[in-house]
Amino acid sequence: MAAIYDTISIIGMGLIGSSIALASKKYGLANHVIGCARTEETCQTALDLGLAERMETDPAKAVEGADLVILCTPVGTFKEIGTAIAPLMKPGATLTDVGSVKQAVVDALEDIVPADIHFIPGHPVAGTEQSGPTAGFSSLFKGRWCILTPPESNVYQPDIDEAEQALEKLKSFWMGMGSMVEIMTPTHHDLVLAITSHVPHLIAYNIVGTARDLETVTASEVIKYSAGGFRDFTRIASSDPTMWRDIFLTNKDAVLEMLGRFTEDLSALQRAIRWGDGESLYDFFAESRNVRRRVVEAGQDEDTPDFGRAHEDES
Repeated sequence: MAAIYDTISIIGMGLIGSSIALASKKYGLANHVIGCARTEETCQTALDLGLAERMETDPAKAVEGADLVILCTPVGTFKEIGTAIAPLMKPGATLTDVGSVKQAVVDALEDIVPADIHFIPGHPVAGTEQSGPTAGFSSLFKGRWCILTPPESNVYQPDIDEAEQALEKLKSFWMGMGSMVEIMTPTHHDLVLAITSHVPHLIAYNIVGTARDLETVTASEVIKYSAGGFRDFTRIASSDPTMWRDIFLTNKDAVLEMLGRFTEDLSALQRAIRWGDGESLYDFFAESRNVRRRVVEAGQDEDTPDFGRAHEDES
C-alpha cells in the first residue's frame, strides 16, 4: 500500500507519539517520520528505538517539510508550540493533535494556524497508564475509536474540496493504524468525554484520596486489602497529574455539568440505602450491569485503559 503521507512530524514522543511512529512505519503510512522531544536524552532514546529518522528539541525545526504535523504534548502547551511552528509549516499540510479535550484546542490554535494549513483536531481514544517513548506499541490503536473534530469555522476554506480531501486523508491515516473514525463537533466531543473519561478519573482520584485520609485505615491496610474495585481505582488514579490538571481546567464546563448529574444520581442512591429501598438499588445495579455488557460487546473492555497516561506526554 502506498504511503498516505510522505513526511509526518510528531511533536512529543510519549506513549501516543511513539505508538503513532511505530504504527506509521509498520503499516507503511508514511515514508518519513520526524520526531520532537524536550530533551536530548529522550531524542536519543527515540532514535535508538527507531521511532524516527531525525529527532529535534525545537518544534519549529521538526515541522519543516512535513505533510502532517501531530501535536502529542499536553494541551496547555499547544498555543506556545503552535505559535512557533505555524510560520514554518508546509503550505497545504495538515495540523492535528491527540488531546483529550477539543474546544480548548480550537480556541488555542484557530487564530494561529495560517489559512493555507488544514487544521483538524483529533483524539485517539486509546492508551495505557504507561508513559515515555519506550511505552509505545504499534497495535495501540487497533479496534479503538479516533474522534476527529474539524472546527465549524475551519481555517482552510478557500477550496472546500481540498479541505474535504485533507479530512479523508487523515481519516485514512488513523484507519490504517486500525482505528475506527468518528467525526463530531469539538463541543460535543468534550461533553461525551466528560462523562466517559474525565469524571471517572476525578472520582478515582477522589476515592483514593479519601482512603488515604481516613484515620482509621492505615496506608498499609489500604494496600494490603485492596480488592478489585479499589485496585482499578488506583490504576486510573496513577495517570499523569499535569495532563489531568490541564484537562479539568480546559473542559471545566462539561465536567461540572456531568458532575452535577452524577451528584444527583449519587444522592438518589444514598436515599435508597438510607431507607432500605432494595428494589431501587437492584434496578439501578441491573441497568448498570447492562451498560457494562454493552461495553464488552462493543469490544472496548480490553486491557488498554483509554484515559490513563494516554493522550499527551511531556517527553
